[in-house]
Amino acid sequence: MWAAQYYLFKEPGHFLTSGGLGTMGFGFPAAIGAQVAFPDKLVVDIAGDGSIQMNIQEMATAVQYNLPIKIVILNNGYLGMVRQWQELFYDKCYACTCMKHAPDFVKLAEAYGAVGLRAEKPDQVESVLSEGLAVNKTVIMDFVVEQEEGVYPMVPAGAPITEMVLV
Repeated sequence: MWAAQYYLFKEPGHFLTSGGLGTMGFGFPAAIGAQVAFPDKLVVDIAGDGSIQMNIQEMATAVQYNLPIKIVILNNGYLGMVRQWQELFYDKCYACTCMKHAPDFVKLAEAYGAVGLRAEKPDQVESVLSEGLAVNKTVIMDFVVEQEEGVYPMVPAGAPITEMVLV
C-alpha cells in the first residue's frame, strides 16, 4: 500500500496489488509471475515480514529459474496489517500478531542461494537499495521499521472501498 501511495509509476499497467484487502502473501507469487511474463523488466515485491512468510518456500522457485526478483521486506516484527486492525478497531488488544521468532531473512536468502541484505537504520536504506537493485539475482532486502508503523490505505471490515481509512 505504501508503493501505491508514494511510488510514481512512469507507465500504466506496471503495478500489481491485492489492494490491501487482506490477501497476505500475495506479493511474492505475483512477482514470480510478473518476472516470468516480463523477464527483461525489474520486478520488485514490497512485502511485510509476515506476508513474505506465507510462501517463503517459493524462494526455491525464484532461485531455480534465475528470476532476479527484488524482495523488499518492511520488517516490523508483527503481522503488520492485523496488528494495525487491533490497534485501530480493538483498543490495542493485540493477539497473535507479534512475531518474535521470525527468521533472519538475510540468512534465509543465502540458504536458498539468493542475496540477503539488511538496513537497520535510515542512513543504510539507500545503500542497501542500490546494492540490491544492482545484483542480477533473487535478492531479499530486509528493512527494519518501527513496530507500530501504519500501512494505509486500509478498508475496514464490511466497509465499501469508498470508506477506506487513509491515515
